[in-house]
Amino acid sequence: MRVATWNVNSIRARVDRVTDWLARADVDVLAMQETKCSDDKFPAMPFVELGYEVAYHGLNQWNGVAIASRVGLENVQLGFDNQPAWEAAAEARALAATCGGVRVWSLYVPNGRTVDSPHYAYKLEWLAALRDNAQKWLADDPQAQIALTGDWNIAPTDEDVWDIDFFAGSTHVTEKERAAFQAIVDAQFADVVRPFAPGPGVYTYWDYTQLRFPKRQGMRIDFILGSPAFAQRVGHAEIVREERKGKSPSDHAPVLVELN
Repeated sequence: MRVATWNVNSIRARVDRVTDWLARADVDVLAMQETKCSDDKFPAMPFVELGYEVAYHGLNQWNGVAIASRVGLENVQLGFDNQPAWEAAAEARALAATCGGVRVWSLYVPNGRTVDSPHYAYKLEWLAALRDNAQKWLADDPQAQIALTGDWNIAPTDEDVWDIDFFAGSTHVTEKERAAFQAIVDAQFADVVRPFAPGPGVYTYWDYTQLRFPKRQGMRIDFILGSPAFAQRVGHAEIVREERKGKSPSDHAPVLVELN
């Protein structure tokens, strides 16, 4: 089974690119982030025509998450327990479904904006709540196959950014954010892609500005963190950098794992 995650940066603008890649890459399950559309505007039909079921959660033109699966789509869940809200408003940042026996989460972690912004505190609170839930899921079933996939908006190590000095004082690389990410790893959710695609210089995101992509000035902020039962099935993983090329790409590349 092939499971992938991709921040598509507007599914309506890129549905043809996404479905074309699904077919070419023979992907069974795709978690999507930043779909940027409300549920009534989600372009589900192109996925259905390819044989996928689709679950999506979008409230407006911001954020948004979705999961497309051709191996089943069961027990769909919007958000996790005690998921924080931003300024008392719910956001479409987390969606889960069981696909072929794997509990797949599509996660769009808050950006944080700046270290002195209330959004930064919200990001840390959001990650702490996710960690608490992840710990509980494994405590309830240590053999559960769980994949926490998505855009984490965190570069866990210095080698995950093209120039750490450039990001001095910025979000995504702060000690608190990295500690929040590590806390989920410590809860037995391993980065299952890095062993197959080690850095430095291996990124998942390149800003549209300043020719960041051809200059290879990127960030590694998209991850698949797997529970022990999921991680032991991973036989191959890759960051599909080629999908950042071409006409009107997302600013992120897909991240893919193949399960034995």
